[in-house]
This record gives sequence, structure tokens and C-alpha cells, in this order.
Amino acid sequence: MPRGPKKHLKRLNAPKHWNMAKMAGVWAPKPSAGPHKQRECLPVAIILRERLKYALTGKECQQICMERCVKIDGKVRTDYNYPAGFMDIVELEKSSDRFRLLFDTKGRFVLHRVDKEEASFKLCRIQKVYVTAKKVPVAVTHDGRTLRYPDPDVKVNDTVKVNIATGKMSEIYKFEMGALIMVTKGHNAGRVGQLVHLEKHDGSFSIVTIKDRKGNTFATRQSNVFVIGTGDHAQVTLPKGRGIKKTILQERAEAEARGDL
Repeated sequence: MPRGPKKHLKRLNAPKHWNMAKMAGVWAPKPSAGPHKQRECLPVAIILRERLKYALTGKECQQICMERCVKIDGKVRTDYNYPAGFMDIVELEKSSDRFRLLFDTKGRFVLHRVDKEEASFKLCRIQKVYVTAKKVPVAVTHDGRTLRYPDPDVKVNDTVKVNIATGKMSEIYKFEMGALIMVTKGHNAGRVGQLVHLEKHDGSFSIVTIKDRKGNTFATRQSNVFVIGTGDHAQVTLPKGRGIKKTILQERAEAEARGDL
């Protein structure tokens, strides 16, 4: 019997949102163990090779990483399979590129270019709050950070603004009615809207209802949402489309108007 976790990943089993060509090879980069789940991340190799086209092969990705060119959340990462995930800042100093990983309205990762000021912080969702055995209050974030002695107002599902250089949290964005939310999982991943309703189901999944700028309402599980601001004001710049999902008919009409069809 083989023992331990698998070390390989085939292309057909790779997450669809990586958008890898099905016939362009057998294997895909298997993300290393890290702060984001294997199917909810984007390995550095894919960022360099498939998205930015800075490398042609996996070997070149490895060389770029080993030359200490890639920083994720302010730390140099030499592992070319390191899992970058939602809200992470990817920085390539040599080409002065800075990106934040966000979702488009089809639930795919987008490398959204940001300026130096915006690249200095990230938003982190609070996954759990507890007190350690030594009586230290602790908050754990969606990207595996442990924030010691957090503000006592911080609750699960809230979002905090974390300074990347120091790792300290500054502002809190509460999970409450009227909060601006981005959906990070499920069929509506990448959509942005205001929280209008919360249905609590004890012993099952709490359901939230969200209304986007165009007045469309949709529902998803509470665990799938990420607060990114209050009211209409997002704390991070949003990618093209600003989280408004279009129907296929609207997309076709716009393509016709552009002259693409």
C-alpha cells in the first residue's frame, strides 16, 4: 500500500478555475501544504507560467523562485508550488509588479494589479476566536494567521485589515446587515453585493441573502461570504466587472456591440 499524501496531480483532476489547457500535458503543479486549501489556491508556478507568461516551463518557474524574485504577502517564497490564495499579495520586485488575488464573477482567480500603497495590507476573514491554554486570546484568519490579543469586538465572520509588514490588525469590518460582501465559494463565487438578510439554521447551514448593485438578489451559505467593506465602499479595488454577474444574453449583447461576434 502507498503511504502518505499523494505527491502528484493530474491535469484532469486539477481545479477547473486554474484554466489549464486539457491537452497540453498530463500533469499539473500540485500545491504544497500551506495557508490555503489545495483546491482553493493558485500555485506560484501557474501564476508565473499560465497567467503572467514569465516562464515557459516548470523548470523556469523553479529558477525564478530560487532567485528569490517572488514575494507573497511580503515574504520571499522559493517553493514554486506554494499555494497563493484569496486576498494574497503577489509581488515581483524585478518587474515592479504587484497583484492581489481576487475572483472574477465566474469564480476564477484574477491577478488584480494594485499600487504600492494598496499592496501594504490585506483583508483577512476571522475563522475562529478562542483563548489558549496560557489564557492568551487569539483570532485565526482564513489564511492561517494567528492574531494574538485581538480587539475584543472581533467575532467569527468579521473581516480585519492586516498590515503585511507587521502582521498587526488595524480596522474591523463587522459581518452585519448592509456590509459589502464578496462570495468566495460556490456557484456565485466572485459576486459582490450588500448583505440584506441572514437566516440562521441551527445544526445546518446559515443562509445569507445578498443584493448586488444592479438589484439582483442571490443566496449562499454564510461560510462562503467575505466582508470587503461597508455600504457601497469596498476597502480593496475590485477587478473588471466589479463583481456584477451578467447573464449570457447580456454578455452576448455586449460582445455584439463591441463587434466581437
